[in-house]
Formats: sequence, structure tokens, C-alpha cells
Amino acid sequence: MKIITRDVPPRAAWALEQGGLHPLLARLFAARGITSTDELDDALARLIPPSQMKGTQEAARALADAMAANERICIVADYDCDGATACAVGIRGLRLLGAPLGFDRVEYLVPDRVTDGYGLTPAIARRVKERGAQWLVTVDNGIASVTGVKAARELGLKVLVTDHHLPAVQEGEVVLPQDCTIVNPNQPGCGFASKSIAGVGVMFYVLLALRAELRERGVFTAQSQPKIDTLLPLVALGTVADVVKLDANNRRLVAQGLKRVRAGAMPAGMAALFQVAARRPEMATSFDFGFALGPRLNAAGRLADMTLGIECLTTDDAGRADELARTLDGINRERKTIEGDMREQALLLAEELFDESEEPPPAITVFDPDFHEGVVGIVASRLKDKLHRPTFVFAASGAEGKEHELKGSGRSIPGFHLRDALDLVAKRHPGVLLRFGGHAMAAGCTIEEEHLDTFEHAFQQVAHEWLDAATLQRRLEADGALDKQYRRADLVDTLHKEVWGQGFAPPVFCEELEVVSQRLVGEKHLSLKLKHQGEPVDGIWFGHTEPLPARVKLAFRLDADEWQGQRRVRFLVEAAEF
Repeated sequence: MKIITRDVPPRAAWALEQGGLHPLLARLFAARGITSTDELDDALARLIPPSQMKGTQEAARALADAMAANERICIVADYDCDGATACAVGIRGLRLLGAPLGFDRVEYLVPDRVTDGYGLTPAIARRVKERGAQWLVTVDNGIASVTGVKAARELGLKVLVTDHHLPAVQEGEVVLPQDCTIVNPNQPGCGFASKSIAGVGVMFYVLLALRAELRERGVFTAQSQPKIDTLLPLVALGTVADVVKLDANNRRLVAQGLKRVRAGAMPAGMAALFQVAARRPEMATSFDFGFALGPRLNAAGRLADMTLGIECLTTDDAGRADELARTLDGINRERKTIEGDMREQALLLAEELFDESEEPPPAITVFDPDFHEGVVGIVASRLKDKLHRPTFVFAASGAEGKEHELKGSGRSIPGFHLRDALDLVAKRHPGVLLRFGGHAMAAGCTIEEEHLDTFEHAFQQVAHEWLDAATLQRRLEADGALDKQYRRADLVDTLHKEVWGQGFAPPVFCEELEVVSQRLVGEKHLSLKLKHQGEPVDGIWFGHTEPLPARVKLAFRLDADEWQGQRRVRFLVEAAEF
């Protein structure tokens, strides 16, 4: 592990401090590219206007017409947390904005991960038609569903695609669904600056445009219009859970959602999820969204039915919300058990690819007939973290008639664009990839089992060509030493209240520390007594069992725990450089 200290532009840090920011925050924000306090203004008025996202005005007019005609709208959602929150935002928002018109004819449908697969398919379009809908609205999917949209249109359905994924590419040309309205910042010709907005954010922007359209039509005034900012806790949850880059616009959406959660203004289902996760909403952080609420919702889509998650987020009945949250918590516990067993087996399979004395190959591919396809993405992420290699984990498809297909989920490392790698594999080996899609850091594909070896070798070949020794070395960016005057519980709280996440990393400090004592706790965590700048401090390294030398350079996050009524700072160790 190589620990790299971030550069801190002194002028930016000074300007932020002069703008009233705490010196420690000024230093951290400057290291993350912030140059003025103006960039930290999280007011809703600072959001990029909806008019800058291509398709929002057309979508708003179409939805307003549908409401006026009392047409039934069916939302087709993805089965992850972003899709669930986007669906909940769509349902709540459309009913809220339609209330003055007496409109509430909104329902939803979630494809089954195993039997339906990802996205809008012709079969899903038929099910929407059978429900009597006139409109099909996708959330967090649809941009690559060319045949699904075509089938929907042939059935007489009107289609609105809201998505944030990259469109399909065939023979070097972008291919978009036809004869429908598309709202997606990543479609050609869209100048929306926040290309990293999540699917739930796109749906929220459609609602902002719809409210403006309804206001223009005189349905309500600026004073009487419904307050759709009540949806921001859901927007924040989906944005963080989807691990999209937290650019300035996304940070504003998350910050606004967190403010409302901390004030207790959130849907009943979110409150219930906080309770089953034993987290305190009044102290909510982006960490809670990513590691407490998000996994419980995602577990439903992985192992059961995401309608459980969506109902949890859309119900206003506190009792029903509590019941659903407890069900989701139980599913998540099952997911953890399955994931743990799969992770151990996947690691054994990966370690068979190289000797202990060797470096791992530049890319990892593993498959086991007993793997559960709903958990392959998590296991790929864990393997990628441990081996620092682009990783694909495959499981057998559980869909009827597709028993010979394998579904794979991949995770990548910085410097290796996973979707582009799959595109190159597809070009070099036509027919091997039945379907594929995704982003730079996460992607998925489907192959025939007989082509697994071909895929593995082709994937490794691309990695050989694209990755060098420097890229393959694990690196951790840190924020340098922590002055002991900042080792205070109140400053820990100050740091936790800020919006951190993908592309705006939470603070990690690094320096050489003295290890006074160390012991194993729970058989898999290293509990530490450290000396930091001459003063004692507790530390813990979760998931690490190897002993440390007496003096070592550590990268650590700050945390505060309570013991006998006293709050004390402790260091959460992230890495060591020997």
C-alpha cells in the first residue's frame, strides 16, 4: 500500500479560511478542488436549472397532458436503491403535483432480477399494457432498452425514458430508443453540467420541470404550488447509495436531503429504516445512506422483490413502514450470510490463479455454480478491494430457458474503464458477450457458460494492455497529519456533518504513529493503543488481524465513541505503509 498525501493549494485554503471556514475544513476542501465558499453554498436556488437538462420541457408537457386527460401512468423501475428511490420520488411527486387536478393514477412495476433481467424488455412492456396504462415511464433504466421501447410503442403505449446511464453503442455509433421522450444528461446533445447525477436526481428534475409547466398552465401559483422539496431525503438516499460522483450539484441535493432528515422531515419508511439500522436521524450522515439504509433496500432487489423497498418508501402508514423495514432488515441479514460464504469461496478461486509469491494477474474472473446472482456485484467489489484488480464474478442465470447463461458483475480500479473494456472484448470476440453495459467503475455482462474461458483470457488481455505497474499498485489518498489540537469530539461531529462520498472523499489523515499495544477483538479486528504526537489515543482496524510494528505510518479516519458518559476520539485505521 502506498499512502499519498493530497496537495493543498495554499491560496485556496487561505481564501476559504478568510471566508469564515474552520481552518481544518478549509484545508480539506481546498485539497478537493474547492476554491471559494461560494462553491459550498448548498441552497436549492444554486441547483442547475431543469431547463438545462435535455428533454425535461418535453417530458413536463407530456406528463401535464397525461394528468389533464387522467391517463394511467406506470413507472418501470430498476431493482437497486437508486431505482427504488427514483420510483418512490416519481410516485409521490406525480401524486403531489396531480392533487389539484384530482389526478393520482400512478402505479409501478419492477422487473425481477432473475426472470426478467435488467431494464425495459418487450415482456415488461406487455405487462404494463395489460395493467391498462397509457404511459410507461422508466426510472434509472431505459436508455439502452431499444427493443423494449419499440415493443411498448407498438402496443400503443406512450413512453418517457428517464435515466442516467450511458446509451448503447453499436459499431461505434450511439443507438437511442426511438419515438419516445428521453431525459438523460448522458444522451448526445445534452449540455447539463452534472453528468454524474443519479437516476433519482433525473426524476426529481423532471418533477421540477413539471411543476413549472403546471404553474404556467395556471393549475397553481408560486404561492400555492406543492412543495416537492419534501422528496429530497429520498433523492439524497438514492444519490449516495448509487455511488455517483458527488459533484457540486449532487452535493447540494444530498446536503438538502440530510438537513430535512436531521429535522425529522422524511417519509415514514426512511424513519423506520433508520430505526432498524440503529442509526439516529438527527445525526444523519451520508455514511448512513451508503452503509445503513442503502444496503437494506438493495438486499430486497438482490434476494427478494424490490416492491418491498418501494412500498416501504411510499407508504405513509408508520406501522406498515415499520413492518416493511423489519422485513428488509431480515433480508439484508440473509444477504450478508450469503455474501460472506460467496466471498470466501471467490477468494479461494481467485487465489488459485496465482502463487503466494506472485502478484495477482492484472484482472480477475471467478465463477462457481453455487453463487447467487443477486450478490455477485458485492462480492466483485470485495475482491477488487482486497486484490486491487478489475474483477468479474459470475453466477449461473436462474431464468427459465437460460440455464446455460452466466450473469457477471464487475468492479474496477482507477485507470481502468470497465465498460470500455467490455466493449473491446465484444469487438475482438464477437458473440461472446450476449449483453453488457455499465460505467467506468462498475459494469455487468451476460455470456454463455462455454465462453467463460474466452472471456477470462480476453478480459485479462485488455488489462495487460491498459494497466501498468503504477496503476496496479494500491494507493490511498490521504490528507496528511492531523494537528493534535483538532483531535476533539466536537470537530469529529463537524466533519461528519459535511457531505462526503464518491469523488469527494471523506477525510483520511496519515502520519507515523507509535503502537503502544495491540490485541485482537472479535477474532477479526485489531484494537490499538496509539501515541499521537506524544499523547495517547485509541484506534481500531476493522477486518485486520496482522500485528503492526512498534512505529508505523497509518492512514486513519476520525471517530468519536462514548465510554462511561465521556465522548472520546478514536482513530479508525484504513491502511498502513510499511
